[in-house]
Amino acid sequence: MESKIKTFLIIIAISLIPTFLIWLPFYLRMTSFWGIPLPGNGMTTIVSNYDGPLYMVVAKTLYNKVLIGPAFQFPLPNEYYAAHFPLFPLLIKAFGVIVSYPHAMLIVTILSSILATFFFHKLISQYVVRKDAIFLTLVFAILPARWLIVRSVGSADPLFVAGILASVYFFKNKRFWLSALWGAVATITKSPGILLIAAYGLFYIIESIKNKKIDFNLKKAYPLFLIPISMLLVFVFYKFTLGNFFAYFHSGDNIHLSLIPFQIFNYSAPWVGTFWLEEIIFVYIIGALGVYKLFQKKEYELAAFTGLFYTVILFVAHRDLIRYALPIVPFLTFPAAPFRNPSVYGSLTSSLLKIGLFFHAQIIAS
Repeated sequence: MESKIKTFLIIIAISLIPTFLIWLPFYLRMTSFWGIPLPGNGMTTIVSNYDGPLYMVVAKTLYNKVLIGPAFQFPLPNEYYAAHFPLFPLLIKAFGVIVSYPHAMLIVTILSSILATFFFHKLISQYVVRKDAIFLTLVFAILPARWLIVRSVGSADPLFVAGILASVYFFKNKRFWLSALWGAVATITKSPGILLIAAYGLFYIIESIKNKKIDFNLKKAYPLFLIPISMLLVFVFYKFTLGNFFAYFHSGDNIHLSLIPFQIFNYSAPWVGTFWLEEIIFVYIIGALGVYKLFQKKEYELAAFTGLFYTVILFVAHRDLIRYALPIVPFLTFPAAPFRNPSVYGSLTSSLLKIGLFFHAQIIAS
């Protein structure tokens, strides 16, 4: 028990310390750091990054069109907020009873980050010795840089990634109710969570082909249907709040999927532009190698989700591709894991650092 408590405290420290270091220059209202000029707004800069303000609008109004219109000056149609799924803003609202909404948003993000770090550690601990598990958890906490940034501002991504990691962990251990509940958490947080049920279905197809017989036990696996049901409940919620069951699909330019792959290299596509895109190739290559290695190691539960999500990413036309890839980044660590063989620890470190450097190039500050 003492060892578990110590490990948990280490996980909390691994999750919190990098975030606090990100916050420190802003909290101190430094005008520059390492030659980089910083805005003088203090922690307001942290709170106002990414979609944080939009999630606070949802938290305060719960998609109520009457409240959104006169109270907030964002020039956005009401349906736009349907792209911001309800679980993250509901948690902000819950903590907003105690503290201000900006502080509540950061608290939810921090707690979600700890959850994501915790479940990553639990999952990787099934493959490596304790020393390596802690090391890999530290790597996960700071790389890629895009992950470190989104879990240090008001963002739903940490809760989303935590839900996915927890769901995959429990699915791998045949605890289907818990897998379904955490899968529902991911799905009610961000729409791509629905890919979990497709990935689990893909896993059973792979197992059936491998064993040359249908390998699906509905009596045990039926809780997993809670994942698509949770998505349905979100749309029902939108019917009552926004008056449109399909409001998510009418939320404007928020679904950055194209019918043709690799449209991120199309400079005329919205959210792409004429920026240099060379590192995107490395993201595709590393992802493909990771999926291949997972199948090669016969880690079919991990490979099914990673492979399916990676395939979808090929159709994403958005410059911030690494943010869309964050749910599969943790699983790309597994092919390099030493699988309880300390002799390859050095090569593991080298591999992860190389991967980290590639992903580090994706940081985009705003």
